[in-house]
Amino acid sequence: MRDTIKPALVIFAFFTLLTGLVYPFFITGVAQLAFPYQANGSLLYRADGQIAGSTLIGQAFDAPQYFWGRLSATPGSAYNAAASGASNYSVLNNHLTQQAQQRVQTLRAADPENQLPVPMGLVTASASGLDPHISPAAAYFQAARVARYRGISTTQVHNLINKYTEEPLFGLIGEPRVNVLLLNMALDSLQ
Repeated sequence: MRDTIKPALVIFAFFTLLTGLVYPFFITGVAQLAFPYQANGSLLYRADGQIAGSTLIGQAFDAPQYFWGRLSATPGSAYNAAASGASNYSVLNNHLTQQAQQRVQTLRAADPENQLPVPMGLVTASASGLDPHISPAAAYFQAARVARYRGISTTQVHNLINKYTEEPLFGLIGEPRVNVLLLNMALDSLQ
């Protein structure tokens, strides 16, 4: 029995060190050297050096002079990265319908002159509940409100939307999208 236990413990200790320490430190070192921006959370900084957020995680913007992102389905607080996940409501669920209707009313109240149809991405949450992007249609829907509250022209806002619209990967994978945090930071830099 002793002949079996000793090699098993040695192998256990070896693989614990290899997979628990050596490999994670090696991969962390490679990531820090090759991709430091991504390895450190894809963080964006304000002009004063404070962290504004990450390009990978949405943020709750609700002031009328900012673009608003998709709804967050994370429990506790909006865009809670520790609790990523969808609401799992079916399309027939009354709570989902009420939530969407409430969001439409909020969007209409913030910009009563806007008669455009409300894009679906502004009234539903993403699968992760953390999506930092909106569709270009969702951005254009909000452009007049943002321009009015900031005292700038709608053309300026449209130009920023065009500038910050990301195309599908390799022109094939995904949909065109606009990162809300980048767009809002660009708006702040105009002032």
